[in-house]
Amino acid sequence: MAEHAVKRLPRLAIVGGLVVLVALGAWWWAHDRGDDELVLYGNVDVRQVSLAFNTSERVAEMRAQEGDQVRQGEVLAVLDTATLALRIAQAEAQLEAQDSALRRLEAGNRPEEIAQARANLAAAEAGALEARDQLQRLRTVSSATSGRAVSRQELDAATAALEVAQARALEARKQQELAVAGPRSEDIAQARAQRDAASAALALMRQQLADAELKAPVDAVVRSRLLEPGDMASPQRPAYALAITQPKWVRAYVAESDLARVRPGQVARVAVDGVPQPFEGRVGFIASVAEFTPKNVQTEDLRTSLVYELRVNVDDPDDRLRLGMPATVRFPQ
Repeated sequence: MAEHAVKRLPRLAIVGGLVVLVALGAWWWAHDRGDDELVLYGNVDVRQVSLAFNTSERVAEMRAQEGDQVRQGEVLAVLDTATLALRIAQAEAQLEAQDSALRRLEAGNRPEEIAQARANLAAAEAGALEARDQLQRLRTVSSATSGRAVSRQELDAATAALEVAQARALEARKQQELAVAGPRSEDIAQARAQRDAASAALALMRQQLADAELKAPVDAVVRSRLLEPGDMASPQRPAYALAITQPKWVRAYVAESDLARVRPGQVARVAVDGVPQPFEGRVGFIASVAEFTPKNVQTEDLRTSLVYELRVNVDDPDDRLRLGMPATVRFPQ
């Protein structure tokens, strides 16, 4: 029996050695695979938008709540527009008045007005002719009677009457010329400028009416509702804070020694707590300048190192990722 046991010892030693070698090989293989896979830690990040009204007015409606999914162009809030509607009606009336004035100048004087000016000229010329004849008769009588039948005062009065009649005829002639010529080009240009100014003022008010509706610029999720009906809105006071649903990325940091192991477009797997299936992602950005490791990076070997920021764009069609979620990024080599 002792001799048989002695013969079994070399065989057991060989089997034991093989087991040890297999274990060492498995450990080396697993360790080597771990070294080939680059693992980084970061947080989910999304773009955010602060929405504010373009004008200052009282808020009438706030239609969205925190957490609501909103679509591009959807109306989220509305201002009180009662006063603005009255101002628009007033501006429309002013524009119509300015437009009518411009059309009147561009059309010129009516034929009836020109005919009236000609009639006034004819009447003035007739009056001047009568005054000249009257003066001539008085002079003839005065000359025939050696000044006894007509006094000097009568001659002076007739002379003055002739001068007045001639001046009226000259004025009527100028009035006729103006009526035929029509308005001055400068007057038409001034009226057109006033009409354009009224049109611009109305367009501005209509734009303010459109701006009274606050619309979502992109598809997003409402993060914060910052105003309530009755509050006074202004361009300096946001009404909503939105988180844009696409794109999403993980902001992580890579050490200089591992920088050569990542490149733009490289495939990555992103894992977050509570979601068993990892997300597919690709490197979208690598910083060209190093920075000190941010405080939120918790790996011990990176806390005091210079690192490079990178962003891994993540496909999240089911919208499961949230802003700030810790994430683990793995880069298969």
